[in-house]
Amino acid sequence: MPFETVFSLANLVALPFWVLMIGLPHWRWTRRLMEGLGPVLALALIYAGLLVSQVAAPDGGDLVAGLANPSAAGIAALLGSPAGATIAWVHFLAFDLFVGRWAYLDSRERGLSAWLASPALVFVLMAGPLGLLLYHLARQIGRRPRRTPPPGAAV
Repeated sequence: MPFETVFSLANLVALPFWVLMIGLPHWRWTRRLMEGLGPVLALALIYAGLLVSQVAAPDGGDLVAGLANPSAAGIAALLGSPAGATIAWVHFLAFDLFVGRWAYLDSRERGLSAWLASPALVFVLMAGPLGLLLYHLARQIGRRPRRTPPPGAAV
């Protein structure tokens, strides 16, 4: 299968889950779908297939060597090919979806407003680590004060 096709397919696998988490965060099916690891594992399976097929290719040793002893120039060379770019993109999709899934579930558990969580999830989708940082900030902003028991109440 051509790398452009795999690239597009991987996007189609991930996108519906992002739409649900960002656009329909309170829908019960969103939570049900995201509680399992299925969406992330589907991307991990695509990633594993790409990686194994490239390592098994005649020049697969270049990939192994580049990953085993990374350098900026070596990684740039790997990413400069359709295979390398597709493998990297699926890697990003899988890990960003994993982090987005965690943030979504955490926000639901904490009762964090979707008005705070959803923008952070957009940033997780578009710029992974920045989105994680913004979600952490949203958690701090949306933190509900702890209720202290009245004096003399049994704890």
